Amino acid sequence: MSENGIGESLLKKNKYHEDCPGCKIEHFKETNTGVPFKHLLYVGIVVLCAALPISSLFPFLYFMIRDFHIAKREEDIGYYAGYVGSAFMFGRALTSVLWGMIADRYGRKPVIMFGTISVVIFNTLFGFSTNFWMAVSTRFLLGSLCGILGPMRAYASEVCRKEYQALGMSIISTSWGIGLVIGPALGGFLAQPAEKYPNIFSTDSLFGRFPYLLPCLLISIFSVGVIAVCCLLPETLHSHVGNGEECNDSVALGAAAFESNSPRKSLLKNWPLISSIIVYCVFQLHDMAYAEIFSLWAVSPRKNGGLSFSTADVGEVLAFSGLGLLLFQLFIYPLVERNFGPVMVSRIGAVLTIPLLSSYPFLAMLKGLALMLLINCASILKNVLAVSITTGLFLLQNRSVTQQQRGAANGISMSAMSLFKAIGPAAGGSLFSWAQKRQDAFFFPGDQMIFFLLNMIEVIGLLLTFKPFLALPDDNIS
Repeated sequence: MSENGIGESLLKKNKYHEDCPGCKIEHFKETNTGVPFKHLLYVGIVVLCAALPISSLFPFLYFMIRDFHIAKREEDIGYYAGYVGSAFMFGRALTSVLWGMIADRYGRKPVIMFGTISVVIFNTLFGFSTNFWMAVSTRFLLGSLCGILGPMRAYASEVCRKEYQALGMSIISTSWGIGLVIGPALGGFLAQPAEKYPNIFSTDSLFGRFPYLLPCLLISIFSVGVIAVCCLLPETLHSHVGNGEECNDSVALGAAAFESNSPRKSLLKNWPLISSIIVYCVFQLHDMAYAEIFSLWAVSPRKNGGLSFSTADVGEVLAFSGLGLLLFQLFIYPLVERNFGPVMVSRIGAVLTIPLLSSYPFLAMLKGLALMLLINCASILKNVLAVSITTGLFLLQNRSVTQQQRGAANGISMSAMSLFKAIGPAAGGSLFSWAQKRQDAFFFPGDQMIFFLLNMIEVIGLLLTFKPFLALPDDNIS
């Protein structure tokens, strides 16, 4: 029998629809039992495109706000930097549910392509920012219009057979981690190129007049290439659900779950899920506030308790810590979680974070090689502990619901997480500016206060990991 004949017989046997893109993917998975390496490569590249703009600005944000001349005093720079840092997450919090609904209605591929185009446009415009309001608005629009991550999570599971879906999720996490390594490195080493590389870039050149354009432009150029990759993505959404015909058992089950109101109600009443999301959001608030405060503290002058780092120094520290985080997540965390469980790992991470952050103000007393060595070690350890906490809680969320509800559960979690991540930089920047003004205070002077407040958030999150607040998922839920 010819290859076309085999395909037609399979289509007929499984009631696949010839013109349905979702059925074509199901047919592909039926006839190809191996790992879909090509599709997973596309997934990794697109997720990397979405991750790069998120943290690339942190190494140079302090200097960008300084150059806008909106802060009346040097101590006020953190206040305005916090709003620029939170604009992206605030926009994503407002629209992530909407993009999920559009992806369910019109397909994953259009949302992914539109989000990639948004990165090209608004990330470039952010590099051209000449004032505070332009920077805030371009970051807000980028967060609002780049709805890539949620649909990509669904897409990664839909292009894989059931036995490879965990691999698909791992590809997303790994690619995201790589983006959080490369992004700060680009921002740190390529911002202000006329000052760093005067033999290549003159002060009168485009990159001399717009000193923060180069890292943004390179990310946007990469995103243009990703648009071409998006054109190769096969659509996974079924276009015939609701016409009275079944595609196969898995599609029928998905349609029934979608059409039923009970899963939506049960998610809101699912306390193991809701409690883990709340705890997760508290720690995400802490992590985003820390990311904002660390960069501002590192580049602030030593007279204010900072380290007087350059953007390149900050980019180097963030890149090393991101690399350490990536290696830990890939090779060590699975073993730790298997032996201690996600809740205990989260508690241990929260407990160890408290003395670590308390040591940060004293690191500012060091100089030279000792400072660089210890600040890199501390930053790597902080990121490792943070990923231990949040990954454990993320596992709890997925174990609190059935497989048919995980998409909706992750959508709720992402919206709530984005809102807390939006609050983090704004609150962190404001608290940093306030702490900088109390260098001579008796109780926790200067930066000691800001790290004390970060620890208080960590303590709240730690307390919430204990019963009766954090309910563990039932053993019978898979």
